[in-house]
Amino acid sequence: MSDPILSAPAGPLAETTPGAKGGVAGPWSRFRADFAESRLALFGLALLVVILLVGLLAPVISPQNPYDLAQLDIMDSKLAPGERSADGSTYWLGTDDQGRDMLSGIFYGLRISLGVGIASTVFALAIGLVFGLVAAYFGGWVDTLVMRIVDIQLSFPSILIALILLAVLGQGVDKIVIALITVQWAYYARTVRASALVERQKEYIEAARVLALGQARIVFRHLLPNCLPPLIVVATVQVAHAIALEATLSFLGLGLPITEPSLGLLISNGFQYLLSGKYWISFYPGIALLLTIMAINLVADQLRDILNPRLRK
Repeated sequence: MSDPILSAPAGPLAETTPGAKGGVAGPWSRFRADFAESRLALFGLALLVVILLVGLLAPVISPQNPYDLAQLDIMDSKLAPGERSADGSTYWLGTDDQGRDMLSGIFYGLRISLGVGIASTVFALAIGLVFGLVAAYFGGWVDTLVMRIVDIQLSFPSILIALILLAVLGQGVDKIVIALITVQWAYYARTVRASALVERQKEYIEAARVLALGQARIVFRHLLPNCLPPLIVVATVQVAHAIALEATLSFLGLGLPITEPSLGLLISNGFQYLLSGKYWISFYPGIALLLTIMAINLVADQLRDILNPRLRK
């Protein structure tokens, strides 16, 4: 028989609430109900789902493949929104200086920006999680060493570290993912360490030690689940931060190559034409980037309110 102290981890997600019919609502039912209390959060979630679907289905729904140079016609360059090309195609958001359909470019740009942001966040989360848990659980010189490395990294601006790495590694999706992982992992390590230090002093961890459970089991099966709520919030926010940082690097010309434009590179392509009246080349990719970051932040704000017991009403 399992110990009741160890069988159910403590924390906001482990609580239950009486149901409307006298039953007990599970943690996910309560989570969904709490999330649905905010209309802004629901709007952000719906917008984020649409953006994710657009990015995922970009090759299917895009009128043009903006990465296929054979489909680009220089005679269609800088067409205004709604204008038609020589073959009768309508460019609803206009074209850029390469004759690339802006609507298709935004769809594919979302695909790259979201992919880079999510991939870098997942890998950085895994690395920071391991280092933060190890530092908090073992303490001593291990904690000191890990935290000094984190402090040194966080003392430098994120964009400076990313610029140096990309100057050394070069351009490419894999290179920018590596740069974003290097920039982000320290945030997760510090967050999970702070949470783990609190959880380490609680009774269920002491009970696990008394039962002589293995250290790996204590850390990853009992300590880790109770450190996840703040980590989920940080990860959600960091996805938006990673997308914004990738857009900044691409805007500066150090992110992705010109043949695979993300939203940042699309904005950069039209920056020189803003004062000449050809606003759409930068404006529409900028709106897409703004909506993406806004949707993620709306969801993250509601997650923070739900998963932080001190903010609950």
